[in-house]
Amino acid sequence: MEPGLFLRIFEKMNAGLKKRIRKIIIAIAAIYIMGGTVLYFIQDSILFHPKPLPAGYKFSFEQPFEEINISLKKSNLNIVKFPTKNRKGIVLFYHGNMENVEHYKKYPPLFLRNRYEVWIIDYPGFGKTTGRPTEKIMEKQALLMYDIASKKIKSDSIIIYGKSLGTGVASYAAANRPCKQLILETPYYSIPSLAKHYFPVYPVRTLIKYSFPVHDYLQKVQAPITIFHGTKDEAVPYKHSEWLKEENKNLELITIENGRHNNLSDFDLFRKKIDSLLIK
Repeated sequence: MEPGLFLRIFEKMNAGLKKRIRKIIIAIAAIYIMGGTVLYFIQDSILFHPKPLPAGYKFSFEQPFEEINISLKKSNLNIVKFPTKNRKGIVLFYHGNMENVEHYKKYPPLFLRNRYEVWIIDYPGFGKTTGRPTEKIMEKQALLMYDIASKKIKSDSIIIYGKSLGTGVASYAAANRPCKQLILETPYYSIPSLAKHYFPVYPVRTLIKYSFPVHDYLQKVQAPITIFHGTKDEAVPYKHSEWLKEENKNLELITIENGRHNNLSDFDLFRKKIDSLLIK
């Protein structure tokens, strides 16, 4: 074979290979951009899983309860209150991203048995609370529930409790209002840091509309802080609480070995520690 012919064949093959590589790169880039675009527009569906209820819906709880309905400018805010005799305090409960207050019916007994009244807020679009959730609105309503409660009891008898998504809301409330203590169950460092865990290839700080920087809020909290987190949490990695502990030496981290995201209340250590916190 003539050397020139061999060279021409090689150059043709090389050009074909470059063309195929270029097509692959373009395809990967298109998929990447498309994935980022989809992530941006469906992030609310990923973060929030509400179950709205009609205004006339009758809640089903084993304990006596009352509803506080507040008419706002463009929406209605619903808070469910579980009263108790000889009340020694109020727990303001900010729940996770699932359904509505009924989904968290196992929690009130933990506090009621210690003579703490429990107030649980439903976020916009959850339960009977109307509107669309945004970080600003959720934070504003979090403080509104606190302000209503503070008219009935002193701040040193108010405990702020956050579960999962609600840890960001609760931390914001505790950073901006005085309380007896802040308790967080399965908290995240921030929403972008959590998103980075699930979508490591994307610039989540640019794409994600929500922040809830728990780590920043905790720096402003004056009350004692206790965190509960399971080592086998499948939703919010345990390391998020480790990061929070590293930045807050006075924070108490209660590690639940083999605990998952939604079963910590099944552990004796969790229940005993909750009782000890409420006795103080």
